Amino acid sequence: MDSSGGSWFIDDPVSPSQEQVVQRICARVAGPVAGAGVQVASLPLGGVQVWLDSPRHRWRFYHRMARELRLSGWHTETGPDRLLLLGWSAVCLSHRARMLSAALAGRLADFDKTAFMAVMIATRLRHAEFPVEELPAEVEARCGDALRWPARLADLGGLERGSSLEPLRLRLAQVAGLEAKVSRRCGEHLALASKVARAVAGGAVPARSRASGLRVSAQRAGLTERMVCVSVPNMALSAGTAR
Repeated sequence: MDSSGGSWFIDDPVSPSQEQVVQRICARVAGPVAGAGVQVASLPLGGVQVWLDSPRHRWRFYHRMARELRLSGWHTETGPDRLLLLGWSAVCLSHRARMLSAALAGRLADFDKTAFMAVMIATRLRHAEFPVEELPAEVEARCGDALRWPARLADLGGLERGSSLEPLRLRLAQVAGLEAKVSRRCGEHLALASKVARAVAGGAVPARSRASGLRVSAQRAGLTERMVCVSVPNMALSAGTAR
């Protein structure tokens, strides 16, 4: 097939790590109910096949899995009883690069939204008498789920991505560079979420700094502090008593 267009290729054998990654992605997409029944095996001529043990809602799950696998850069075909993954796709890799760039310019550029979300989650958990010592980790995990990219990047852990075709190698390298930027940005968001959660749990206002030591504007820090203040009744009470 034409390597410069929207073609897909089975040019390298399937590795055990690829099977594991595909299973991780599909199990996450299928969720706790159907995820345990995800089966993965290599195809005789290359590629991977995926199927579910349970026939219930199989077609719907296959389409969800295919969408997430395409976002990882693979060409997929959905059949009546299984999902076929048939190699890297130039079109899908380009789409992944666009989505990573969009995330960096969009949701991952909005730290206020993460701070607000962290305050709301921490406040609800605190009112529900969630263990204080576990609060930061739980808030961080929920904010990570909302960002979506931490899980997507974690799914690909241990997978060596390469191709014998130069156009695909270039696209894979571009994607890897963008993923590194997204991973760092996600780390900053999760560190901020944990910091805000600790402040809500302990009744202290977070310092005027963002995760990873990056400078943050006084307006952003002030917004986070105000959200934490109104979420911690003891702080308001202490201030009133001091006056």
